Amino acid sequence: MKPVRYLLDAEGRAALARLMTRRPLLGFDFDGTLAPIVMHPDEARIPARTAALLARLAERVPIAVVSGRQVLDVRHRLGFKPTHIVGNHGAEDEFDGPDPRLVTTLEAFRERARRLAPMLADAGASIEDKGASLAIHYRLAPDPVLAREAIATLMRELPPGVEAEHGKRVVNILVENAPDKGDAMQRLARRYGAEAGFYVGDDTNDEPAFERAGDDWVTVRIGPRLDHSHARYYLQEQSEIDDVLRLMLSHLDSSGALARP
Repeated sequence: MKPVRYLLDAEGRAALARLMTRRPLLGFDFDGTLAPIVMHPDEARIPARTAALLARLAERVPIAVVSGRQVLDVRHRLGFKPTHIVGNHGAEDEFDGPDPRLVTTLEAFRERARRLAPMLADAGASIEDKGASLAIHYRLAPDPVLAREAIATLMRELPPGVEAEHGKRVVNILVENAPDKGDAMQRLARRYGAEAGFYVGDDTNDEPAFERAGDDWVTVRIGPRLDHSHARYYLQEQSEIDDVLRLMLSHLDSSGALARP
């Protein structure tokens, strides 16, 4: 169902206050969450003021950036050092890398995509190969309807074990049952001994993290009118993320929480 509680109203602020008195894992999507959406994906960066707030938080509690991008792609865009980075929608761990099976399972689709790349380009769509997943972007397409038709042609013959996930002006090509953002957040919570968790994102690939969050987690979707969501709270727009980070720091300061080991 659609999130109906605004994170920055009295109830949401109280939930954040309770969360920060514990040892939470703080998880963040990148594009559209920490970094504003831009027309050219290569230009995406976390604003300096946001990175400074995140750096202060990372001295106190474990912070994970969980992105659809590859780890190497997202790392240099952050402007701060998080505790952990997970890429490829949850399938690529910063330290362990992706399962080689994911890369090989996508090979048949890669070959089909190479053959149809000229058709996609003519429609204003482009293919990004991220190893453990692929993304077909059409944010820059002059005619989004034509681009979606070209992408639909490409996806008519998905190989066994491969699935498509639609996002904001992008179609992600994934391996069925590959680790997702929900798996990543649960795994990291165990790894860092978190007593509770927070996760915020803005797109369909963030839903597994919302859906599998514990009852005492705070989950947030950016954009209250973006489809139905399992998140418990929402923010109106990406720029409000700084207000959330400042509240987290304020609660840590008032509770006297120690720096993380």
